Amino acid sequence: MRHDVQTSQPAVVLLVEDDRDLRQEMAGYLESQGYVVHQAPSAVEARELIDAHPVDVAVLDVNLPGEDGLSLCRRLAVDGGPAILMLSALGDPVDRILGLELGADDYVVKPIPPRELLARVKALMRRRGAGARGARRSSYAFAGFRLDLAARQLTAPNGMLLLLTRGELSILSTLLENAQTVVPREDLLRIVRGEEPEVVGRGVDLHISRLRRKIEAQTDQEIIKTYRGVGYVLDARVVAQ
Repeated sequence: MRHDVQTSQPAVVLLVEDDRDLRQEMAGYLESQGYVVHQAPSAVEARELIDAHPVDVAVLDVNLPGEDGLSLCRRLAVDGGPAILMLSALGDPVDRILGLELGADDYVVKPIPPRELLARVKALMRRRGAGARGARRSSYAFAGFRLDLAARQLTAPNGMLLLLTRGELSILSTLLENAQTVVPREDLLRIVRGEEPEVVGRGVDLHISRLRRKIEAQTDQEIIKTYRGVGYVLDARVVAQ
């Protein structure tokens, strides 16, 4: 399967993590997916990089030497600043709440699988409406449909508006970002839980079923396909706008 979403400039991710091996592993995976990645082992070096380079998403470890990730998060959480994903080896809900209150957009406990990191970075950029630096991607066109992310509306080829739930929007936008590539069911479940924490077990399959019915009622094409035991794929050419 090939990735066929048209984009402009590659998105820029800043990884701030003092564990060198972990940082390089995450950076290597994101770079293999087309991202530009800057690495910093400390908050001081992170600020220097941000001053020198525009950044779309900052991935911050909470437990950094010297100034910690929460302090750095507070400095970066300003209008026009990058989306922020906090990483922590600790599962204390107080730390999570504090991070979100300081301006983080998402918070996850390490270790995080590379595919989940990628999914969360994409979700953050989607929420910010920025698919690539300097070019806001607020909609997708595919098979005669148009998805407006801000309005949470899917327009059918005949002009009919199809309203989507938060979970359906998250799933569809993720499939569109990975057009013609199989997205594992587990990745979709993690993303949906970020929007609807109550979703468990086979909940993602119910979301897919409802989404598929809405789309297939407006077209003869089978756009969302199931790869049994693996995941789902959106089989259409996609243009991101």
